[in-house]
Amino acid sequence: MQHILAYTHLKRNISPRFSILIPTWNNLDYLQLCIRSIRQHSSFAHQIIVHINEGTDGTLEWVKAQPDIDYTYSPQNIGICYALNVARRLVQTDYMVYLNDDMYVCPNWDRELWEEIQRLPNNFFFLSATAIEPIASSHCAIQGDFGWDPHHFQEEDLLNSFQQFHKTDWMGATWPPNIVHRDLWDLVGGYSIEFSPGMYSDPDFSMKLWQAGVRYFKGLSASRVYHFGSKSTHRIRKNKGYYTFIRKWGITSSTFTRFYLQRGMPFTGPTPEPVLPAWIRWKNQGKKLIAAW
Repeated sequence: MQHILAYTHLKRNISPRFSILIPTWNNLDYLQLCIRSIRQHSSFAHQIIVHINEGTDGTLEWVKAQPDIDYTYSPQNIGICYALNVARRLVQTDYMVYLNDDMYVCPNWDRELWEEIQRLPNNFFFLSATAIEPIASSHCAIQGDFGWDPHHFQEEDLLNSFQQFHKTDWMGATWPPNIVHRDLWDLVGGYSIEFSPGMYSDPDFSMKLWQAGVRYFKGLSASRVYHFGSKSTHRIRKNKGYYTFIRKWGITSSTFTRFYLQRGMPFTGPTPEPVLPAWIRWKNQGKKLIAAW
């Protein structure tokens, strides 16, 4: 950790709207496509911050050569939680977007988020864009197969049809791409390192926002990205985040996302206080005992 480096183009002559944080781990083809989509399809200028884990596939050299990318770098893979917290030091705007390197943003993705922010009375919100995936990983995503990797990406077909998929706004923003005000990020302390390298860190971050009083968790249908799908998680040794979440919060992550966030349900407004059925309370008591062993 003591060898982490950070670099920013402080004299760059732009006024960025968002700071986009992108952790990457030897995924250069995906990262290049992700960055190109931001450059081509954003309605506003943004600060792009890449955290480079290892970068032994040419990522470090490529990012260094890009005049519009700020970056942090670790010679070893430090995972999502540390990577995002390290990248925070370079943030120059009020709004922080967390974007995966295997995502391709569609036109006007950022305008939809910005216009939603402008309608809100304060910064106590957490918003997500909506992912189009070859196989939808949840009720929050749209299923649409436009390729599993950059070499088989059907880009033109996606751009011609991404708006045609029907999807309502949905409850329960958790996963990237998401956006939060940096004051709120700092209030809850960013991503929790006990979940390193990252499994279950997303619902944990949402729970920390919930504990801080946030009740506006919204997924925007009109803000869309294409997600190739978890191209790094199969390479890591996964942490036991399921039990870490239970020990920390006293409930399972599924209880939180289902009964607190109502994740994936049509959006109806700020989330109400949860009412847990008796069987769910008993289930969580049992899970707590198991997690404590």
